[in-house]
Amino acid sequence: QTCFVTIKNIERELICPACKELFTHPLILPCQHSICHKCVKEILFFTLEDSFTDLGSESSNQSSPRIRIHSPSLDRIDRVNRSGWKRNSLTPRTTIFPCPGCRHDVDLGERGINGLFRNFTLETIVERYRQAARAATAIMCDVCKPPPQESTKSCMDCSASYCNECFKIHHPWGTVKAQHEYVGPTTNFRPKILMCPEHEMERVNMYCEICRRPVCHLCKLGGSHANHRVTTMSTAYKTLKEKLSKDIEYLISKESQVKGQISELGLLMKETECNGERAKEEASNNFDKLFDVLEERRSAALRAIEASKNLRLERLQTQIEEYQGLLENSGLVGYAQEVLKETDQSCFVQTAKQLHIRIQKATESLKSFRPAAQTSFEDYVIDITKQEEVLGDLSFYSSGLDVPEINEEKSRMYNKALICWEHLVKEDSADTYILEYRKLNREEENATWQEIEACSKSKVISDLENNSSYAFRVRGYKGSICSPWSREVILHTPAAPVFSFLFDDKCGYNSERLMLNPRRTSVESRAGFPLLLGAERIQAGCYTTLDYIIGDTGITKGKHFWAFHVESYSFLVKVGVASNTKLQEWLHNPRDVTSPRYEQDSGHDSGSEDTCFDSSQPFTLITLGMNKFFIPKAPTAPKDSANRILPMPSCIGICLDCDRGKVGFYDADHMKCLYERQVDCSGTMYPAFALMGSAGIHLEEAITAKYLEYRDDM
Repeated sequence: QTCFVTIKNIERELICPACKELFTHPLILPCQHSICHKCVKEILFFTLEDSFTDLGSESSNQSSPRIRIHSPSLDRIDRVNRSGWKRNSLTPRTTIFPCPGCRHDVDLGERGINGLFRNFTLETIVERYRQAARAATAIMCDVCKPPPQESTKSCMDCSASYCNECFKIHHPWGTVKAQHEYVGPTTNFRPKILMCPEHEMERVNMYCEICRRPVCHLCKLGGSHANHRVTTMSTAYKTLKEKLSKDIEYLISKESQVKGQISELGLLMKETECNGERAKEEASNNFDKLFDVLEERRSAALRAIEASKNLRLERLQTQIEEYQGLLENSGLVGYAQEVLKETDQSCFVQTAKQLHIRIQKATESLKSFRPAAQTSFEDYVIDITKQEEVLGDLSFYSSGLDVPEINEEKSRMYNKALICWEHLVKEDSADTYILEYRKLNREEENATWQEIEACSKSKVISDLENNSSYAFRVRGYKGSICSPWSREVILHTPAAPVFSFLFDDKCGYNSERLMLNPRRTSVESRAGFPLLLGAERIQAGCYTTLDYIIGDTGITKGKHFWAFHVESYSFLVKVGVASNTKLQEWLHNPRDVTSPRYEQDSGHDSGSEDTCFDSSQPFTLITLGMNKFFIPKAPTAPKDSANRILPMPSCIGICLDCDRGKVGFYDADHMKCLYERQVDCSGTMYPAFALMGSAGIHLEEAITAKYLEYRDDM
């Protein structure tokens, strides 16, 4: 009976978010939510159907009452159309799926449903729940002659249940069947091992720390996880199990605290109700004094107060429900405890990840308690001291809604646009914001503004065109009041699609002179420190070599852009591109370094690099150093080098166009091209970097919306 009660409390954890029924053959989506296999197929079918029918019609959803999904929005249908529903496309086919759990679109990749893992752990827990719910309902023998007897064993290899007599008959001693694996009576005959969806004959035995999913050895050797960090399944199993156990213990210990906070929220609701009614009464009395002039304004003010009160009550009620959910941790904790019973490491890891994130969120909400809404209605007091001629502008007591201003230093453009804003006068003076943006086009001066809603003071915008300028503006909303638009800010997108890579720690990497961070996104030169320590022994000229490091991914065609930061203390840094043939020469052929003039790209202004200025070489490197950007000297340029020295940008971009054989160097903050030249792209081109003395380079990281990040400190 105790076991049944525990299982019963976790029922809401076992309900499919699409069909609202117990899971049947659940699959794990890339966003870590689970959904029935049948529901995935039905949602994909109706999403595709809705994409090409009347968007305002609801008939498409009524044809399948089992699935409860919303009609797709215009932008969602546009993303679906652009991401793989079209046939005869040269680009790989991908499938966009609207997850009913998190309400976000997730990319199922080229394999679609076939690339999803089956959630065996959840399937087992659902089966245990079904058995507990049936209580005394027995599982009958599958092979008995009528009437069947109650089964005592279930064979996992035969996928059937047997009574004692039938089991002896069908599994005679001394035969191969006698070695079959059998368990207690069950209707869930899952496979004994978890197989890789991409390599169906391979068992998963590793855990990818980048994608947060189990993989097999073929995925790591030559598949989509070849350059990713992986760990052993036993390590991932141990780490996740320890974290999950600690979080469960913490939640159980905070039950009394949750009860107290729920009581406090109840009092806040009552206070909000009383204050709201009092504010309505005061507003009504004030308007009665000036009824003839203010009748129209009176109803508007009452609606505003009522809307604000309802909004606050709704938020407080929602917060109570959230904390009530924490109080009912027996469900979540019970479900987690059932997951901890899973002994198969692969199955446990794939289920425990999403559960760990949920428990972490519940844990964080307990650490800092803050009511979701204020109880005071001080801003809703009517000002009746003004003259009748200004009553047309009658408003609540308020100094006005502070205008938000876009912070250009925090906002940036890369693979996406990250727009950040702030209030210069007040803090948190708005409840929501509307961010608008439009492309600046000379041919179309009055381009339509596109808007997007935000609840925080930042927003990530995707699907912007490359090599374009965009204007952004934002305004705040609080109840029925809105602020004026902010000053427009113009930002520029990169000249080409962003190329993602990491520093290569194998090909020519000198670990004694260069130091990489664990993520391989930053490199620093150690060469400058030994040189300084030995400066007392230096009596004559001394030259040091360049330490090269390249990107771990090559380019053979197309147009690509990447950006990075160079530390201001850097003595000498060279950045650019180089072909695989030139890299072999640089990295594997030692040279006489007694003179810098021998090194074509040594940074010495000897003209060695400039002599080939007009010819197309298999490399191009630009010199940076001492907080300066040095433009190479052309053969016809005057001897005065002052016009070739520019201040070093805080962020430097490189645009490689293999099809045209050109490489450009940009001030990435303003997307301004500083220098461009021809380059021979006949081979495989790699991002190339060279450091001399003390120097540091940091690769620009991609912009990712918070709701798409599945964070974990593993």
